[in-house]
Amino acid sequence: MKKIYKSKIGIELVMPLVLIFGTVLFLTLNEEPSWIGIVILLPVIFFVLHMFMTTKYTIDGDKLTVKCGFLYNKIIDIKSIKKITETNNPLSSPATSLDRLEINYGKFDSAIISPKQKSEFINDIKGLNPNVEVKYKKKQNEELNTIR
Repeated sequence: MKKIYKSKIGIELVMPLVLIFGTVLFLTLNEEPSWIGIVILLPVIFFVLHMFMTTKYTIDGDKLTVKCGFLYNKIIDIKSIKKITETNNPLSSPATSLDRLEINYGKFDSAIISPKQKSEFINDIKGLNPNVEVKYKKKQNEELNTIR
C-alpha cells in the first residue's frame, strides 16, 4: 500500500512570506531597479515556493517518508513510532502549516509534519502500528467526549 499525503498549506505561514517578499520586491523595483537585488530575490522566492509545493508524506509498506523539497528526505520505520501528538509548535520543520502532528519514534527522535488529512493519516499509521499512542489537543478531546 502506497499512500501520499500532501502537506496542508497554512495561511499563517504564507501571508508573512508574501508580505516580506512582496515588500522587498516592490522596494527593489520601485527605486532604481537593482538587478542584483532581483537576481538574488527571485531564486529565493522560487526556492520557498518549491519547498511549499513539494512537501509530502508517503506511507509505503512499513515506511513513512517525509519529503520537503530537495533538502529534507527522512525515512521513518512505522513500527518505531511511539506517539503522534497534535501540536502548533512553530519550530522549523517539513510542515507548511501550524496545524501539525509531532511524531515521536525511535529512542529520542521526532518529526513535525502537517498532512492535509490528519485523521486519515493517523488512522493509516495506527493500522500499521496499533501500539502508537495518539494525543489530541485538549479542545478536540472535549468535543469527542461530548459526542460519546
